[in-house]
Amino acid sequence: MEKTSDREVVVTRTFDAPARLVFQAWSNPDLFRKWWVPRSMGMTLRSCEMDVRTGGSYRLVFGEDAANTFAFFGTYLEVVPGQRIVWTNEEGGDAGSITTVTMEERDGKTLLVMREVYPTREALDEAGTGAQDATHETFAQLDALLAELAAG
Repeated sequence: MEKTSDREVVVTRTFDAPARLVFQAWSNPDLFRKWWVPRSMGMTLRSCEMDVRTGGSYRLVFGEDAANTFAFFGTYLEVVPGQRIVWTNEEGGDAGSITTVTMEERDGKTLLVMREVYPTREALDEAGTGAQDATHETFAQLDALLAELAAG
């Protein structure tokens, strides 16, 4: 994980799985919910709606009970199966970030680069490091899921 500018954070990781499986894990709601939430945080993903296509949208609702929930939502700006997913993070209003995930297959493994670009330095500072820290755990969970999928 690297802060490449005052508005951008980049995470690079190689997964021991072909790009088609990595893309499935990012685009299939049933698979996505198995790895996206860091288990150590004790969060509950109450619903996971994803229409992963250019112009589609997503909505992830978290919370222990229906009365106390919070949501992450946005729009998919670009989707190229097995290669690229770009989406907005709109829960922050006008100060939302844009996330780009690229997948490049090399010898059966996938180099994944995730870029999070914020509109301002202040927006990045406000986002803090919590989600960035959780990425290590969620990517480890994704590793485990990909091993399961690859095994058939």
